[in-house]
Amino acid sequence: MRPLCLFILTAAAGVAQPFGVGIKGGVPMTDFLNAARSQTFSFSANTNRYVIGPAAELRLPFGLGIELDALYRHYSYTGGGLAGVALNIVTTGGAWEFPLLAKYRFKAPIARPFVEAGVAWDKLSGLTQDVTRTVGSVINRSSTSTPAELHKDVTRGFVIGGGLDVKLLLIHVSPEIRYTHWGSQHFIDPNGLLHSNQNQGEFLVGITF
Repeated sequence: MRPLCLFILTAAAGVAQPFGVGIKGGVPMTDFLNAARSQTFSFSANTNRYVIGPAAELRLPFGLGIELDALYRHYSYTGGGLAGVALNIVTTGGAWEFPLLAKYRFKAPIARPFVEAGVAWDKLSGLTQDVTRTVGSVINRSSTSTPAELHKDVTRGFVIGGGLDVKLLLIHVSPEIRYTHWGSQHFIDPNGLLHSNQNQGEFLVGITF
């Protein structure tokens, strides 16, 4: 009976699938926001050039895998009045992106090419807008977490991508390029001067154990 139990445990260990955890980071290849100006008002947007967060993957047989990431990025934009309009706004915030992906690795000795596809959710966090209005010599300051141009704080999209999985001893290093199309925009300015980008490109490098 004991040899049979040992055989079953050994077989189970042989087919057990490794679970990898690590970190993923990179740079956005597209701007988070698009800004414009009119005759009376102007928006200016800034996309911080980093994306970073934890990553986890279940590595299945036959080159298959399932990956879940939690990627953070920061953004900001400002707005100001032109032609005597005394209004200034400063908006900052972050966004958490949660891609859930199915992956397939092609056979190769060291660097295995892979493709991936799935869905992602994007959640705004820490959104703050400071508004300064000047009327004559009177300065009015206010703050809000729901600016007029905010459309949705959560959006969903689909993801496709590809890259290389390079195994170095116990570490997997995976450079890749991802494209995400979001189903709706986070920001839509009523005057058409500011909106978030629904098409997103990212260059990422993952390190998992």
